[in-house]
Amino acid sequence: MDKNLIRLFDIILSLIGLIILTPLFFPIIIILKFTGEGEIFYLQERVGKDGKLFKIIKFTTMLKDSPHMGTGLITIKDDPRILPFGRFLRRTKINELPQLINVLKGDISFVGPRPQTPRCFYAFPEEVQKEIIKVKPGITSLAAVVFRNEEEMLSESVGNILEFYDKVIAPYKGQLEKWIVKNINLKNYFLIIIATIIVVVFPKAKFYLRWFKDLPLSFPNLNK
Repeated sequence: MDKNLIRLFDIILSLIGLIILTPLFFPIIIILKFTGEGEIFYLQERVGKDGKLFKIIKFTTMLKDSPHMGTGLITIKDDPRILPFGRFLRRTKINELPQLINVLKGDISFVGPRPQTPRCFYAFPEEVQKEIIKVKPGITSLAAVVFRNEEEMLSESVGNILEFYDKVIAPYKGQLEKWIVKNINLKNYFLIIIATIIVVVFPKAKFYLRWFKDLPLSFPNLNK
């Protein structure tokens, strides 16, 4: 029952969002076209439900060849590959808005495990991989809310950044994604959407953690 209602709300909310936000998209498209490298949309292969790959749609925020530069698919705070206007889009999460098209198509939901690149997907333990592909990925998830400052954490890590991601961040993030697979229902669907909006407006907010039960053990510096 909840699954069907969630899909219904996915369709309704994505349609409303696209209608309301279309006027905002036009100036962003113009700015991106005439700044940076002139690229507007960024399509990237991600792992979806049942392990099937799909193309996620975002506004371009980084240099075109950034996957082959620096830390590859891992982005850190003040990453030199991020375009000047891209910093604003990433900070406000506006770069994520074209994913409404993915929601309408049925590639993803509003709420679910964040769709990972194959490289980051395989950084999860195998038992996490098997769990998170049972449901559609989402624009947002509890892991996305909790790790809202992931880029800052990575930039402040000591030693190899990729190793820190694989051995420290990925295991805990994977446990949070497993939590959402087990606990996705209409109530948590809306609570996570609300929590996402709150941390975008108030990045240091963390009271939302009290809304959810049986969360995995706290991650070091989680709420820094």
